[in-house]
Amino acid sequence: MKKLLSSLIVAASLVAGPAMAADPVPTPDAVKTLKSDATKKKYTIATVVKVDGIAWFDRMRDGVKQFASDTGHDTWMVGPSQADAAAQVQLVENLIAQGVDAIAIVPFSVEAVEPVLKKARDRGIVVIAHEASNIQNADYVLEAFDNFAYGAKLMEVLGKAMGGEGKYVCTVGSLTSKSQNEWIDGAIAYQKEHFPKMQMVTNRLETYDDANTDYNKLKEVLTTYPDLKGIVGGPMPTSAGAGRLVAERGLKNKLFFSGTGLVSVAGQYLTQGDIQYIQFWDPAVAGYAMNMLAVMALDGKKDQIKAGLNLGLPGYTALTTPQGAKANLLYGQGWVGVTKENMGSYDF
Repeated sequence: MKKLLSSLIVAASLVAGPAMAADPVPTPDAVKTLKSDATKKKYTIATVVKVDGIAWFDRMRDGVKQFASDTGHDTWMVGPSQADAAAQVQLVENLIAQGVDAIAIVPFSVEAVEPVLKKARDRGIVVIAHEASNIQNADYVLEAFDNFAYGAKLMEVLGKAMGGEGKYVCTVGSLTSKSQNEWIDGAIAYQKEHFPKMQMVTNRLETYDDANTDYNKLKEVLTTYPDLKGIVGGPMPTSAGAGRLVAERGLKNKLFFSGTGLVSVAGQYLTQGDIQYIQFWDPAVAGYAMNMLAVMALDGKKDQIKAGLNLGLPGYTALTTPQGAKANLLYGQGWVGVTKENMGSYDF
């Protein structure tokens, strides 16, 4: 399998950019300085995700496990069995009670976890966040890319597929999932500027990162708007929900999809032509990168965690901070666009 593939990264003009790793995560040279040995403490680091048991976070667990293998630190991943803010908060409470050294978190609801993350930091626990660009109670926030640019690319692809006109709908896992909503903000802004004849027919559908919920809510919209022509999927499971709906209703080449997905989840629908395009970053690399930042912070290297940092991971070789943002918000350049033609390069 190819190790690297051309990655799509948007600057001002939505041009192609750097490459991103496939499976497994390539161990970076930089990790050598972060290893636990006889002279350095072994840290306990928990990665807390939105929901356990779905392909996206199964893949992230691969990266967390590999980091443990590469460094000797005690790192693991936990998440609620369903996307539930209160359940995620309780997991963090449990980790505080255990006295972990660091928590890496992908919040389901930023607002819900703010108080408990403040409690963690007050106890001296390092907090690294992901998919949470507006979070306050984190030492560092690591985003895989510019969220608005990610959404703009989704709309660029969808708008062309729709011929620049027609009705469409957008999904998010949660109305409080900051990053996903920024993707949709970027998509809508791009649509208004470049495809003024397109029309979003409902408010954003909140699907709780569940493919069945995606399917059912999209089916309801299709009942109300039988001429629906496009779907922008924020959460990864929408790719499966939308693909199932298109396949069952025989809407291939009539109802188009562009959204976050994984080949392991949406591959059959890409192959059949029910959906045309998915976009993603490697969750394993993101999990690995968060744990790298956690160890750097615990090792007293916070002065190195800033714009320009090279983690040695695909998509995270030159971190940036958006203009006007806090210095602890860091962006990588790590997403790929996948179609039927290049999906064979990814096995997750």
